[in-house]
Amino acid sequence: MPRRHAVVVGAGIGGLTAALALHRRGWDVTVCERAAEPPTTGAGIGLAPNALRALDAIGVDAARAVGSAVPATMGVRSSDGRWLVRMATADMAARYGTAPVAVPRPAFTAALAAGLPPEALRYGTPVTGVDDAAGCPAVRTEAGRDDLSADLVVAADGIHSPLRKAFFPSHPGLHYLGETAWRTIVDAPDLRIPAMSETWGRGERFGVTPLADGRFYLYATAVVPAGTRSADPRAELRHRFGSWHDPIPALLDRIGRLDPADVLQNDLHDLAAPLPRLHQGRIAWLGDAAHAMAPNLGQGGCQAIEDAAVLARLLPRGDGRAGADDDRSLTAALAAYTAARRDRTDAVRLRARRAGRLGALRSPLAVAARDLAVRVTPDRLARRGLDDLFNGFRPPGDPG
Repeated sequence: MPRRHAVVVGAGIGGLTAALALHRRGWDVTVCERAAEPPTTGAGIGLAPNALRALDAIGVDAARAVGSAVPATMGVRSSDGRWLVRMATADMAARYGTAPVAVPRPAFTAALAAGLPPEALRYGTPVTGVDDAAGCPAVRTEAGRDDLSADLVVAADGIHSPLRKAFFPSHPGLHYLGETAWRTIVDAPDLRIPAMSETWGRGERFGVTPLADGRFYLYATAVVPAGTRSADPRAELRHRFGSWHDPIPALLDRIGRLDPADVLQNDLHDLAAPLPRLHQGRIAWLGDAAHAMAPNLGQGGCQAIEDAAVLARLLPRGDGRAGADDDRSLTAALAAYTAARRDRTDAVRLRARRAGRLGALRSPLAVAARDLAVRVTPDRLARRGLDDLFNGFRPPGDPG
């Protein structure tokens, strides 16, 4: 029996995780990526317990393969350094089965790609469209080769997804969240920072995430009009955050040693409204293409990983081997994928937007009230808020 073929559009975390999950379920996979080569610079990603559970279901140990760091504590601080809320990661591991880990994003995507056959990856291959009129998708690319026929197309083409725009033309698209964000990675093994923290000021935030080998993923946000840019992001960060609590000034010194191009800046958007469904015909959307969300909960990449695990598990095997799910048609499987993922991802999207509004407050009175409210919230309520995120996902077939 011929093996089923999936074309994955986009080689980000969601696309590569989906490709690897389908490959391990017997599918032939082709990944088309617009970029000419894999990324070598960028930022980090936190893999929360729900994402680690999804990766385990796929059989991926990439987080450990690339080196990961588990901070001693996680929490939120005020700009003078006071902890507003803090939680030991050992307690989180006991509650959720594993503690969150943080990995460099380029190394993580490279580890995912390494699990695929080399011929499956086509960098420098922008997809220009998908024809799905006959129920057998044909993927068009700028490479000038013949169209790629497929049994399934996975649209993992990012927050500005051309395929989302093409197949859902009446959807309102993206919503600007009122903030811009800077991201980078620095080497600072001498600082020995044990905590993962996010510091809240007045309309500004600064995040510190320990990675392996003494590196740190740093991010910052500020409430500004869309498109605001400075000539030198390093100077802009020092101007905004140089007077904040330790170790932020020392980390800014390390940022100052970087090439300005190594400090990424992106305005923050999420999807203005949920898609009516996460599939159409034999095309499935996942990750930012399906439910772009604010980064405030650290769940954008995690939800893409969940998507990939669920999609691959619900689809029939690609090699035609006997199994309990082989009678499920592709159409029914894709409908089941929408049913399994749409409500959860939209709830996380809305929750991330609300969390961002707290961090973006600028009025001194509102900021003082926010900080007090967070500080006096009982630990049991704070933990309950994480339960839906971290324990709210189980791979299909997992009794939990």
